[in-house]
Amino acid sequence: MSEELREVYAALLDRAPENRIEPDLTRIRRVMELMGDPQNSYRSIRIAGTNGKTTTARIAERILRETGLRTGRATSPHLHSPTERIAIDGRPISDEDFCQAYRDVEPFALMVDEESLAAGGPRLTFFEYVIAMTYQAFATAPVDVAVVETGLGGTWDATGVVDPDVAVITSIGYDHQEYLGDAIEDIAGEKAGILTADAFAILGAQRYAEAGDVLRERVVELGCEAAFEDEQIAVLERTPGVGGQLLTLQGIAARYDEVFLDLLGEHQAHNALLAVAACEALLGDGENPLAEDVLAAALSSVTSPGRAEVVRQAPTILLDAAHNPDGAAVLVETVRENFRFTRTVGVVGILQEKEADRILEILEPLLDEVVITQSSSPRAIPADRLGDIARDVFDDPDRVVEAPSLPDAIQIAVDLAEQRGGEFGGVVVAGSVTLAAEVRDLLGAPADGAEEAL
Repeated sequence: MSEELREVYAALLDRAPENRIEPDLTRIRRVMELMGDPQNSYRSIRIAGTNGKTTTARIAERILRETGLRTGRATSPHLHSPTERIAIDGRPISDEDFCQAYRDVEPFALMVDEESLAAGGPRLTFFEYVIAMTYQAFATAPVDVAVVETGLGGTWDATGVVDPDVAVITSIGYDHQEYLGDAIEDIAGEKAGILTADAFAILGAQRYAEAGDVLRERVVELGCEAAFEDEQIAVLERTPGVGGQLLTLQGIAARYDEVFLDLLGEHQAHNALLAVAACEALLGDGENPLAEDVLAAALSSVTSPGRAEVVRQAPTILLDAAHNPDGAAVLVETVRENFRFTRTVGVVGILQEKEADRILEILEPLLDEVVITQSSSPRAIPADRLGDIARDVFDDPDRVVEAPSLPDAIQIAVDLAEQRGGEFGGVVVAGSVTLAAEVRDLLGAPADGAEEAL
């Protein structure tokens, strides 16, 4: 990270902690208006949901890029560098371009800050400013289409200043209840806020029937075109294989037989389905099939760092952000389906606002031992406090080891996996995006976009 980027990122964080949200679109709308609404200069797909948003965005963007379109991709949070939040043609923008986008927005942001403060409101938040930068960078490139991951919720998320051509909602679960509400119906209602009368809706299957009911009611209310998973679209067949899975998908416009997806886990098959349907809706209003060679090339080469990602062999180290209960449950299913570890050792670190006890309860049956640690995030639960929670969850205190130092935690987990599991022992890292990022750094995993550069 360049010194200028460090200064820009510090200035952004100084506006508000990254996890602090102001549920109001007034400021971001005003900034975009002053900038000439650059978000209206390209077509867009907007994606909301609790889990699967980032991977769905990456798959959709990869398909569109394979068709020859110039793409913008907005995802959050980042793993290693804030530049990852703004990708053009599949690669994060440069440090210089990120800083230029900051400067492009700055005079307009200062005007809106002054207006808001005079009215007794806050300055633009970190996320609002970054979204303004993102939409401006896409217009400057310029891109043909933007694939935009919603940050939090949907109704009042800053990404909502874009008027999408296609709106996608992935699996909805419990997370960010302090903003979205404690009832699944309330959470689903906030996510459904991305749906509009003019956008083609692509709606994933829901673990909670109440969430599905809310989405269906919103579609009926708006009268928008829609494709529901397990009705108009579906994963028809799925065969796990080495490094990925073979899929047969029913899209809106066609059936796609035996395409290889280079990602692990049943959940990724469903993310791929939603991405395929979104691209069908964008490119041909759901009436024109995707070219088979385009789809095959895209799905076989897509990456999703930090999501069920193998970052080392012998012993295998698998890492996943898995920062909420549903994410932890999906990780357990993925490990059991794809690996036959003789000994499974966890490395777990969780942030303070998350349901640590519930995440550990879900992971416990999978893990023979767990090494409790913490990332460098100031929001990380201290290892000694998380260790107390873990000992309450795991029946045998000997199954729980505390190692506040992340390098030590990884080494301890590797040693336990090798000593007690032999050559088929495995390590599973989970609990937060920041933990996944720091483990990737420690083990030298390729940066986002490096795969396309090879």
